[in-house]
Amino acid sequence: MARINSRQVEAFRAMMLTGSVTEAAKLMAVTQPAVSRLLRDFQALLKMELFERRGSGLVPTAAATTLYMEVERSFVGLERITAAAEEIRGRRTGTLRVAALPALANGYLPRLAGTFLTQRPNLNLAFFGVISPIVIDWVLNHQCDIGFAEVPIAHAGLPSIRLPALPRVAVLPTGHHLAAKTTLEPRDFEGETFVSLSAGTSSRHVIDQVFHRVDVRRVLRVETTLSEIMCGMVSSGLGVGICDPFTAREFDGRGLVARRFLPQIDFEFAAVFPPQRSPSPVALDLVEVLRQALEAWKHQLVSAPLSSKLDSADSPG
Repeated sequence: MARINSRQVEAFRAMMLTGSVTEAAKLMAVTQPAVSRLLRDFQALLKMELFERRGSGLVPTAAATTLYMEVERSFVGLERITAAAEEIRGRRTGTLRVAALPALANGYLPRLAGTFLTQRPNLNLAFFGVISPIVIDWVLNHQCDIGFAEVPIAHAGLPSIRLPALPRVAVLPTGHHLAAKTTLEPRDFEGETFVSLSAGTSSRHVIDQVFHRVDVRRVLRVETTLSEIMCGMVSSGLGVGICDPFTAREFDGRGLVARRFLPQIDFEFAAVFPPQRSPSPVALDLVEVLRQALEAWKHQLVSAPLSSKLDSADSPG
């Protein structure tokens, strides 16, 4: 049996991208008959009809659309290799690839990273905001040089550095009757509509335990995996929640206010690094800059009114 060759796949992709044999031929810098022949041979080898003739043109079948998704994944991988080669040729290899959980990625860490970059003009940055399990997966697979994920870390053998933990805060709609208090306790939430993190997460378990210990019953109407969604719902006036201080700061003044919550529930996270290799010096530099900024903010969290505590996130480190 004859084997599929790369030019046949390229012709198929060009046809899917452009929608016509003429444009596909231009994209590939070959003649229209050459594209037609490649497509015909490709279909014959696959024993699959990929295009239907309608009028004077060809329309992809459902099978072609499904196959194209797989083909495109392969081409994306090849394009990444090409881009990496271009970076090496251009001596622009100083790229730090960072993945961070949404609480950090939604504002605080990008601001800090922006300042970090301005002080390092030869450094490039690839920044990804994803949930903690994906952060761990990408770091494990060497797709990122450093990740920031909530603890506990699922893979105990992954090199990591714990960062200063900051206390979670109560988040309330502007004008809520509990906003009159500077500090809230579990009993204040009795009967309140509560926007919660999803069941099964470590954060949800820790928060629920605080309320269960004192037998406080909240009205759990909404569950979400992301603190941004929680704060969005709270700012609509729907209910209240317990949130990390990073996300609370991004929503402060946007229909939401934050208040100190006792007993303190720390938001804990760590920097994680790919296994079987030493962390890059620039990654360690970023961790140290972040550590110093968090230490400074943590100090303010116990020495200033809550509003100014949260404001300090605008100028990390």
